[in-house]
Amino acid sequence: MHRSRLLLGIAAIFAGITVSMVSLGFAYNLVLVIFAVPFAITTGILWYHATGRLAKKVEREAYRESSRGFGPSPGAAREQARRQASERGRWQAAGRQEATGQGRGRTGGRAAGGRTTVNGSSGPSPTEAYRILGVDADADEDAVRQAYREKVKRVHPDRADGNEEAFKRVNRAYERVRNDR
Repeated sequence: MHRSRLLLGIAAIFAGITVSMVSLGFAYNLVLVIFAVPFAITTGILWYHATGRLAKKVEREAYRESSRGFGPSPGAAREQARRQASERGRWQAAGRQEATGQGRGRTGGRAAGGRTTVNGSSGPSPTEAYRILGVDADADEDAVRQAYREKVKRVHPDRADGNEEAFKRVNRAYERVRNDR
């Protein structure tokens, strides 16, 4: 707001109240001066806002400190594109290493059945996950959840006939199915 008449008028009224309280405070009782302080602060803020100086200051600070605060920084788009390009290059390099049989370190490995995994953990393929859970690939979420619960109850390690490996396999299958949806 630049030169708002309403705000300037209110600031003038508060300035008048401030001057009156200060002069009466010195004349009669100094306690009135203490009550004049909030009016003086309000007068200053209203004047600062009404003249447009507050808006200019905020804009100046926002421009100067654009790297701080919320939202992307000016070079964020370039930085994100650079990061994505380098990540894509790493994936392509890992794929070439897997194709030649060289890459079985941190970035990838072979799971059971010859499947290549990203982080080296063995997880079922989507078709295997559906087979482990005993549902069709077109089954809805409730059917998948119900099948998961039944399988988990059957193979839970806390049961007398439970199997920890089977439990983990069912959990991985359920995670795969949930992530693929």
